[in-house]
Amino acid sequence: MRAVVFAYHSVGVRCLKVLLARGIEVALVVTHEDNPNETIWFDSVAALCAEHGIATITPADANAPELQAQIAALAPDFIFSFYYRNMLPVALLALAKHGAYNLHGSLLPKYRGRVPVNWAVLHGETETGATLHEMAAKPDAGAIVAQTAVPILPDDTAFEVFGKLTVAAEQTLWYALPLMLAGQTPRLPNELAKGSYFGGRKPEDGRIDWTQPAQTVYNLHRAVAPPYPGAWTVLDGKTYIIVKARLLSKDAAQSTINLPTGLAVSDNRILGVCGDGRALRIEALSADGKPVTPAELQQTLTASPARHG
Repeated sequence: MRAVVFAYHSVGVRCLKVLLARGIEVALVVTHEDNPNETIWFDSVAALCAEHGIATITPADANAPELQAQIAALAPDFIFSFYYRNMLPVALLALAKHGAYNLHGSLLPKYRGRVPVNWAVLHGETETGATLHEMAAKPDAGAIVAQTAVPILPDDTAFEVFGKLTVAAEQTLWYALPLMLAGQTPRLPNELAKGSYFGGRKPEDGRIDWTQPAQTVYNLHRAVAPPYPGAWTVLDGKTYIIVKARLLSKDAAQSTINLPTGLAVSDNRILGVCGDGRALRIEALSADGKPVTPAELQQTLTASPARHG
């Protein structure tokens, strides 16, 4: 069996390795050039392809007629998309004799669309997973082939969940491929009306509203904690980013009851006091790319006690 693969990120690397391990000929990999403005914390599809001698291209437009012609000439049995960031046109999908399939980072039909892991953590989900599904004209809307669930623990960051998801993606594809290669691909309903769709997130979406409950603020921190851009707040015109934090227990709320909302220092600890009186214990805080100590923050708070933004 021959496949053309659209792939990027660690999920792309692991799933490509699964295809090779299952004996599938990967005739071409379409990937992205790394964005110099993006923190590249994930594995490189291009490096894997170079190691295995697999032809790789990085077209600017997945809808380009010349790309479609190139793939048509390869006559692929399958087309796969593993964390490739662009939608593929229906005419291109139709070139695969045995179907075109995408690996999505949620338990469809929940969290269709962009950055599903971050959205799941933001919304306080306790479970997510990986779904292999047929590609269709709408994003993440085709029939489901297989799914693997993973837990989201109370203190997991999106980065930690993504590590679990990468393993789940590998497992999902590994166990689904024998049936697919035998022409017995499962097709389970993807009931979109029971799910949800979300768009992409930008760094500015990480701004903290300290009037919200502490659990909501903590979920935001977990969803965008480094290597993502981080949850942030402005104090005296300077932007502070939460690097690492934990949610204080409800019993500890009594110790923060007299503190104003926002960044605070108490007993040489940096806190983020929220609208419900509970707080985050901020174990690492940065500004201008440098760590901020409790003493430094206290000095700023003393000079400008009411200038949170």
